[in-house]
Amino acid sequence: MKLFELLQERGYIYQCTDLDEVQNRLNGDTPITFYLGIDPTADSLHIGHFFALMMFRYLQDAGHKGILVIGGATALIGDPSGKSDMRKMLTKEQVQYNLEEVKNLAKRFVKTDGDNPAIILNNAEWFNGYDYVDFMREIGVHFNINKMLAADAYANRLQEGGLTFLEMGYMLMQAYDFIYLNAKYGCTLQIGGSDQWGNIVAGTTLNRKKRFLSEDKKEEGDIYGLTCPLLLTKEGKKMRKTESGTLWVARDKTTPFDFYQYFYNVDDADVEMLLKLFTRVDLDTITQLCSTNIIEAKRVMAYEITKLVHGEKEAEEVLLSVGSLFGKQSNGGENAPESEYIISESEIPVVDLLVNAQLVSSKSEARRLIQQNGISIDGEKCKTVDDILKLEEKKGYVLIQKGKKVFMKVNICIK
Repeated sequence: MKLFELLQERGYIYQCTDLDEVQNRLNGDTPITFYLGIDPTADSLHIGHFFALMMFRYLQDAGHKGILVIGGATALIGDPSGKSDMRKMLTKEQVQYNLEEVKNLAKRFVKTDGDNPAIILNNAEWFNGYDYVDFMREIGVHFNINKMLAADAYANRLQEGGLTFLEMGYMLMQAYDFIYLNAKYGCTLQIGGSDQWGNIVAGTTLNRKKRFLSEDKKEEGDIYGLTCPLLLTKEGKKMRKTESGTLWVARDKTTPFDFYQYFYNVDDADVEMLLKLFTRVDLDTITQLCSTNIIEAKRVMAYEITKLVHGEKEAEEVLLSVGSLFGKQSNGGENAPESEYIISESEIPVVDLLVNAQLVSSKSEARRLIQQNGISIDGEKCKTVDDILKLEEKKGYVLIQKGKKVFMKVNICIK
């Protein structure tokens, strides 16, 4: 199957500035240069980045030349797309720290050595030293404010109560990224999530305007944009959050165990989509698995995605943990997610322990779960909401089970 059709079959193709031309270029024998931009607004990647990074790797494996731009300059401005209020402004030091973290994490997805390695760039390289007046005269002159305000990214913000002049400059900067990369590296395609459509189109439009006004008025030199859809469940909700918050790539933010459990616990209706998007399992096998054994399909999907993000060793260790916990083979709970709890007493109400370990958000939720027989400690069901845990009888920790699938090892220090 050719590259474009493969991407289409697996669900990656959403919007395209010139469908036929992009299809011809991706399927052609001559490699093209493409780029993906990520702003380091946090010190990790999250599930929302997976989609475009996977598409990046598919293009790269097909022989096309990839550039990953980490926005050291644009992160200082903040993309208003999808935001109801202005992003928190980061210091230059914060952005630089985040940039290095994101760069290292991105290498789990894209190939940066061996055959056809990707180039990783920081757009601060071409924005630092670019005189503001020169930038506005050379780039800003091509942007019509009325048309910019009609774009979803800005129109939605205006309805929410306002838009800063600082944020208005973001589209100009991303558009210039594309122009710069085209001129220096011959980059002709930008990929990204559908929330970046307006910014991507701004780059292709800027390129046409600049060519039209150039002295030689070359007809060749078009650049193109391609987006993948946002990662949504069958119900149309964003697939980004765990019970405790954002699903991060960095293991110190989301443990490999929690990462695996998140995907294993998704709705059955979303399993086929996730297998297509985030694994290399062939399509016929995916169809057969999902139609005959959805539990095995979930296990394969969760394992393959965990391996993709955290590596095979971590994924195998998670399987051992899952086998021990759910197979009722005691391993002392060493591989379960951990929480620390310091206490001055030798006993504690179970309700308080659940709240302090952040397994529940409130005492009322803890009581409800206990009443529904949904809490076990060290393999024994909690009988009443008044249960007291005698800590001196424990081995320095307790293994708490919430429902059928959530486990946590709570290390206890009595002071």
